[in-house]
Amino acid sequence: MHIGPLLGSGRTADVYALDGSWVLRRYRDGIDAAGELAVMSYLSASGFPVPRLGPPREGSLPTDLVLQRLTGPTLAESMLAGATTPAEGAGLLARLLRELHAIPPRLSLDPGDRILHLDLHPENVILAPDGPRVIDWLTTAEGPPALDRAMSCLILAQVALDPSFAAGAPVRDLLEALVRRLDGDGGVPDRALARATALRGRDPRLTAHERTVLGEAAALVATLAG
Repeated sequence: MHIGPLLGSGRTADVYALDGSWVLRRYRDGIDAAGELAVMSYLSASGFPVPRLGPPREGSLPTDLVLQRLTGPTLAESMLAGATTPAEGAGLLARLLRELHAIPPRLSLDPGDRILHLDLHPENVILAPDGPRVIDWLTTAEGPPALDRAMSCLILAQVALDPSFAAGAPVRDLLEALVRRLDGDGGVPDRALARATALRGRDPRLTAHERTVLGEAAALVATLAG
């Protein structure tokens, strides 16, 4: 398999060009991509907007995913450029969460469970020409939708409380708008927020700042949702 240039790196994976249509997402630290592949295949068949999955290439590793090469900014980039307002961004995030939670679970027998992303924030939404696509399904699980809503709000609150981030104020506006939007979908109950906070706190990939402000971020979400 010929791997092209590095296109980007995140906390857990690197993305390389394969050709004009496909990219290779390769996880570091031996993370197996099989679970993510199964969930994305299921979501794609259910009509949810994820990148198309490509066939494994010769020489592929268990840490690899071959994905559609998407063009367009992330929702975060669009908001920073002023092309998308906080209200519009909140509307899109709320809609994507709602559509995701309308899909029955793949494995769970609990009728209240749904597929959860658990990391759905503006950097994981790409505004492709034919519509938004949700990426990075490493943290996916099955459970109550309120947990997913709480996690998205908690992540945004952590960013809003980062004094080094120049766009902290617009993120606060996005968070406030998202909490209002989610109110009609069941909101962010205290129990779900507590569970999301505990789950987030166990994430070894958190930065020092994210860990420091976790409690303050949870309190901010609780205040807005109260």
